[in-house]
Order: sequence, then structure tokens, then C-alpha cells
Amino acid sequence: MAFSGRFGSLMRQITSQNVVSNGQMSAPSMLNAIRCMSSTKLFIGGLSFGTNDQSLRDAFSSFGEVDEARVITDRETGRSRGFGFVNFTTEDCAKTAMSSMDGTRGAKHSC
Repeated sequence: MAFSGRFGSLMRQITSQNVVSNGQMSAPSMLNAIRCMSSTKLFIGGLSFGTNDQSLRDAFSSFGEVDEARVITDRETGRSRGFGFVNFTTEDCAKTAMSSMDGTRGAKHSC
């Protein structure tokens, strides 16, 4: 229950950051939020609907070896739900990715 509350709060924060002055949603960036789920697994929010597993992996592979990159999709439509998860092999790479990419549109750094 607590996770669900934090997740909703995070999604509201992301949505409010994407609203421009006239009240319309801005074009979504590839990612706007990264949160640590465990020592090596990151939650990636604010993904564009065109992002797939491979492009998510490519965006984070410069930080170190990625075990898994997964974009969560809608069961009915198969369309991206706008978030995913990246699992790194080491905690250091995950921390570097989180600090470097949080709130950005895809900066590149090495682990």
C-alpha cells in the first residue's frame, strides 16, 4: 500500500512537471524520473510511448552492464505505459545512472 501511494505521488509529480503554461501537456521526453527500487534496480518514469526494451537498454548501457531493461506495456493494447525498469549488474553503476539521469532527457556518462 505504501509503495502504491509513493508511486502515485511520483506519477503526479511527473505529470505536473510536463504541463506547460497553457495547461496542455508538453511532448514527453524519453525519461523524466529515476528512482531506486533496490541496490541495482531502477524505476524509470516519464518514458515516451515510443520507447521499447532495446532503446531503454541502449540509453542506460553507457553506465555499465545492464542485466535487464523492461518497458511496462498495457495488456490490452500492447502500448507502453510510460515507465519501466533497468537492472544493473553492480550497485555502483545503478547509483551513477540514477544520479546522472534523474530528471534529464538522456545524458551519457560511464560507470
